[in-house]
Parts: sequence; C-alpha cells; structure tokens
Amino acid sequence: MLKKVYGSSVFGVDATTITVEVNVNSGIGYHLVGLPDNAIKESNYRIAAALQNNGYKIPGKKITINMAPADLRKEGSSYDLTLAIGILAASNQIKAENLDDYLILGELSLDGNLQPIKGALPIAVQARKEGFKRFILPNQNAKEAAIVNDIEVFGVDNITEVINHFDKDMPLNRVEIDTRKEFYNNLNFPEFDFSDVKGQESIKRCMEIAAAGGHNIILIGPPGSGKTMLAKRLPSILPPMTLHEALETTKIHSVVGRVKAHSGLMAQRPFRSPHHTISNVALVGGGSYPQPGEISLSHNGVLFLDELPEFKREVLEVMRQPLEDREVTISRAKFTVTYPSSFMLVASMNPSPGGYFNDPDAPVQSSPSEMQRYLSKISGPLLDRIDIHIEVTPVPFDKLSETRKGEPSSDIRKRVTAAREIQTKRFEDSSSVHYNAQMNTKQIAKYCQLDKASLELLKQAMERLNLSARAYDRILKVSRTIADLESADTINGNHISEAIQYRSLDRDGWLG
Repeated sequence: MLKKVYGSSVFGVDATTITVEVNVNSGIGYHLVGLPDNAIKESNYRIAAALQNNGYKIPGKKITINMAPADLRKEGSSYDLTLAIGILAASNQIKAENLDDYLILGELSLDGNLQPIKGALPIAVQARKEGFKRFILPNQNAKEAAIVNDIEVFGVDNITEVINHFDKDMPLNRVEIDTRKEFYNNLNFPEFDFSDVKGQESIKRCMEIAAAGGHNIILIGPPGSGKTMLAKRLPSILPPMTLHEALETTKIHSVVGRVKAHSGLMAQRPFRSPHHTISNVALVGGGSYPQPGEISLSHNGVLFLDELPEFKREVLEVMRQPLEDREVTISRAKFTVTYPSSFMLVASMNPSPGGYFNDPDAPVQSSPSEMQRYLSKISGPLLDRIDIHIEVTPVPFDKLSETRKGEPSSDIRKRVTAAREIQTKRFEDSSSVHYNAQMNTKQIAKYCQLDKASLELLKQAMERLNLSARAYDRILKVSRTIADLESADTINGNHISEAIQYRSLDRDGWLG
C-alpha cells in the first residue's frame, strides 16, 4: 500500500517541501532512496526502536521509501517522525486520514520522545505558502513555528501523541501566540549599559555616531582601556528591532538551530563575537552543504572582532565583499545560496604586539617598525570599509574613582533612534538603503552636498592624509550622520572636521 507524508528541507534560508512516498508490499527489505544523507539512512534503527517501545513495529515486508524531489540532497534527522508515520499508515497499523493537510517533522529518540529540529520558522513559512493546514513538530520548536499565521501548529513530546491523534481521534494541543504581542513583550533592554562606563566621553560619542548611521568602527588602544567593554554596550544604543527585522533574524538563527527552545521571535539585536581562530567558512558561511556563517548570524546586529590583527588575513579578506554588498553568495556546482549579512562591524586591536602605543613610559615597548609590521596584518581595502577609526586611551584614576553614573544607554538610544528616523524618511523610496552607511555613490552625491568652505577643508585633508576615494565616501557618510544627530539639513565644516578626526589609521605619523 502506498502512502504519502510531507516533510521539509531547508535550503539557504528558505525551505522546500519534501514528499515522502512509502510503499509496503509483499517481500522483504528496506529501501530508502532520494539522496538521503547518513543521518537519514540510519533513521530505520531509531524508528524501529521507537515503534517497538511504544507498542508498534516495522512490518516484516518490503518497504520502499522515496524522498521527492529525488535529485535534491536531504540531510539531518528531522525526517524520523515523517518516515515513522508513513510506515505505520502504509502498513495499515494506524488510520491516516487527511495526511495531505499535514506537514510532519521531528527527530526520534529510541523511547519515542522527540528532539528539536532546525529551521522550524522557514519551514512553517513555506508550508503556509503551499497551502498546508497543520504542522506537527517537536514541542521545543512549536512557539517558533507558531509565529506564522494561518497554519495550525501542534507541538508534541512523543510519537504516541501523533499516533493517537491519527488513529484514536485524540486531538493535539494547538500552540497559538500573538506574534506582535510576543515581540513587544520581549523588547527588554539589553544587559549592558553605557551608564557603567567611567570617562571615555569621546569614545561614547563615536559609538553614538556609529549606531546612528550604522557605520563600521574600529577601536585602537592598549590593554585595559575599555575596548571590549564599550563594544558590548553598543547593542544597548541601537534602535529597537522592527518586527520585520526580528522575523528576518529569527529565520537565519532557526536554520542553524540557534533559536532557544520554547521561544518565539528574537527581539534583541544579535551580538556575535567569534574567536580569532575562526575559519573563513565559519565566518562567512559555506561548507559542502552550506550553512550561514557568523556574518549572517550577525544580520541586523553587531559582529565584534576582538584583537583584529590576530585573525588570519585570508579570513578577514573574505569579509570585504559582504561588507559592501550586505549579503554573501555561496556557489556550488549544482546550486547557489544567498544569505543576508547586513551587520555593523565593530573591531578592536592593540596598536602593537606589546599592546601599547609608542610611549617610553609603557610597561612593554615596541619599535615603530614592529608596530608597522603588526598593523600591516590588516589590509588597506579592509580598513577603507571601516568608516570610523578611533583611539581609546586608558581611563585616568580620578575618572575611575567617580561614583557618579554616566549617561544611560536609554538617553543615547533616543538620539540614535531620532537620527535613524530622519534617515528612514530620507530613503523611503529605496528598498535596499535604510541608513547612511548603506548609501551608494549616487545617494552620497545627492544627500552629502558641501558648501565651498567644507569642500576646501575636505580637499586639504584628502591631500595631506593621502586618502582613497572610498575613504572620501566614508567621511561624507559619517558627516551626514553627525548632521542628522543635530537635525541639521545640511553638512557644515564642523561636521566634516569631526568626521575627518575619525580616520586615525589614515593619518601620517600616527605611529609617533
């Protein structure tokens, strides 16, 4: 007897429905076809034990299972429940009416309990699009899938619940959430706050500008000057995520199984801080069966690279194209996938191998040539893509010993959000540009026009610092953001001069 059950496969950040055809007839043997990987091929052992421990069995007949489309590789253990229900239905051990209405996924333990799956959100989105009415999956993923409206989501803990639902008309408990209410209830303020930072007013100003315009930033300073502490607090001043951004971000994290169990939408901007030993594939994504990398997991949030020169040069270089295009495309012989990667890059570094500036009083001294060699580990083209370079100096004792709290992140966030609203209105006719850091050459020419005095000031800076054309664009973008923070319609000389100050690594004689 032939039965069809439906599962799903995640491809990139989208899902493809998989039709599992189970045919049971006379003979003996178990044949699984349709390009399954090893995890799926081993499923018959898990299914056999789970069924036996719950009062059922795999029939001693010839079982042929085809996973269509047969030319698309399937991977993972999430098809266990799909295959098990298909086998029971095809062998007439259970009634199976209206199977065409259901999408069924879940990994089986040997006792029949279900383990969580990856990609529940994009799978639910695709299931709704294709007209499925119900989605059965592990309870841990149910809230994630229930974000999608117009499809009934049922979270189960054991295969027995699914069997009883079909065979004994015992209804499953539907999981329902109010997506908007869930999202706004979880918009808690981040853990780290700028009020904890003593001194460093100029650096806070830089972080505010970076957050307001979505600019990449690099912090250069000796150990203990507060670079990491400042970077961790950046998400606290970024504007709250919109519902669309939250859905986008949750979808990417769902694909790699990074959404917390029993949770729905991600309401906080991601903050990713990979170790400097990371490989280029882990950073940008890829592999034989591509998965999103750290830059995509940072989408709509912050990617923090601590001790930038310690990263392998080839790892940093693969970021150059995603930083410009805000997406990463991974190509293989048979397919191509694209992952979004619109993130803020925050990097930190020591100015020398010893960790200190060229200071005769420093505990560890490095010669100018050693400092230059250390800095040369970071390529010019990569530095060009970082809008703001700022030196971080150690906090003096009188500032450290102050008991007065600094300005809280909530106040800074209000100014940042106001500046972002100006930019949103400015770019309302553009689908790909939402804030100043994303402006292209045409938009820079339109929105960053300078008066004669400002133009002359920028010309002198370009000639003295020998800046590239890309650095020129970065200065204009940052100056536009500074003007937005002041609600100024035009850019003036003060905005330009402040933006020029934030190109530390371009300045001749920076090494002393």
